Amino acid sequence: MTAPPRLLIVNADDYGLTRGVSRAILQAHHEGIVTSTSVLAVAPGFKPTVAWLRDTEAIGVGAHLCAVGEDPPLLTALEVPTLVDGQGRFASSWKTFLPRVAARQIDPDDLRLELAAQIERLRQAGLALTHVDTHQHLHLWPGVADVVLDLAVENGIGAVRVTRSASLSPVGLGVRRLSAGLARRAEQRGLRHTEAGSGLDHAGNLDGPRMQRTIARLGAGGAATAELGTHPGQPGDTDLERYAWGYRWADELAALTDPATRATVADAGFRLGTYADLPLAPTLPGSAVHMATARRDRGRVRGA
Repeated sequence: MTAPPRLLIVNADDYGLTRGVSRAILQAHHEGIVTSTSVLAVAPGFKPTVAWLRDTEAIGVGAHLCAVGEDPPLLTALEVPTLVDGQGRFASSWKTFLPRVAARQIDPDDLRLELAAQIERLRQAGLALTHVDTHQHLHLWPGVADVVLDLAVENGIGAVRVTRSASLSPVGLGVRRLSAGLARRAEQRGLRHTEAGSGLDHAGNLDGPRMQRTIARLGAGGAATAELGTHPGQPGDTDLERYAWGYRWADELAALTDPATRATVADAGFRLGTYADLPLAPTLPGSAVHMATARRDRGRVRGA
């Protein structure tokens, strides 16, 4: 008997970054293999393009929560003073933000307020959220993870993206250790996540051959559920010039819409889907979900 296809989620980051990025993500959904996207509520392209996403069927939508980068927070410096500098700007990147978290210079309440405001902006825009993650993968760090995961539970968001790396570099090994901890924290809260994932090691530089090799490796790994993170954008988008990330957005769009890439998905034994298609998260002994279930079951026995 042939085994049923396994689940591959192809997530496009940064919806709302620019109009061109939002258009590219929707093109990669309609013409290619993108099944899911994570939305930046703080980005300048969010307001003019959110209606396009709301009117698009079958694409999963997540919150791409942001506490670093070029775009300003939703809340003021008076409301979240430890998240911003004197000009009300976020830290430029994780490289400056995470040391401040480790030194306890970031107030978790400030982080919670800002990220909660971003989730609320997405919900007020009429988006039903399937998952949560963070810009520059900040939620790998335990102090940030606890805030993000608790907000997911409070807002009825059922899944979290667990960033993974196959690299043997010091950064890659650190990501693998942190991703294992994030997965445990998610399961303790009853949140779903994929068993495997890729896209971090070559973020913004997944041309056609590299994307196809990455999908083939995910298939060979044998995981029942996997995610591929991508960053498509339109050619010639001058609005992207303010984001000096070194990404090849147009190359990723071409790869995602290449029929050869779709064929690779099938050859690897995957079906395409979203975070809503993940099986229920395992219930760990001692977790909040496990204890709540045990109390419910004891009540049923007494009432039998």
